[in-house]
Amino acid sequence: MSLWFGDVSGVDIAAMAPQTLIENLGIEIVEIRDDALVGRMPVDRRTVQPAGVLHGGASVALAETLASWAGYLAVDRERFHVVGMEINANHLRPISSGWVVATATPISVGRRAHVWEIRIADEAGRLVCISRCTLAVIEQRSTYATPDARG
Repeated sequence: MSLWFGDVSGVDIAAMAPQTLIENLGIEIVEIRDDALVGRMPVDRRTVQPAGVLHGGASVALAETLASWAGYLAVDRERFHVVGMEINANHLRPISSGWVVATATPISVGRRAHVWEIRIADEAGRLVCISRCTLAVIEQRSTYATPDARG
């Protein structure tokens, strides 16, 4: 049984990314599983720190993006919207090139709050970062500004 609300096959998550941090960091969704959302981000000039390894803030941005999109897919989007409340991360291994793959799985999907675990690994499957993100579920139709309407 899928944790998503309704049929998510027609939901175009990528359409929300243009002209945002998500696009700037190269974050993309690669798979919507019945029990998880999987995305990836390049480790390149946009996402590394001056020492040449993946910036912890980029990992956190990837984690919150995946948790937020997963929360968005898990609610009735005509009645609810999700927003980040809290996030933490443990950075476990440096990586200096390639891609990181993030998998968001639910810890708790409640009526007013969600808690998601996001595991970020390198292309060899080695854990780079583990994060937990709490989302508030608010009673407001989920809408997103078009790229030309963003400040």
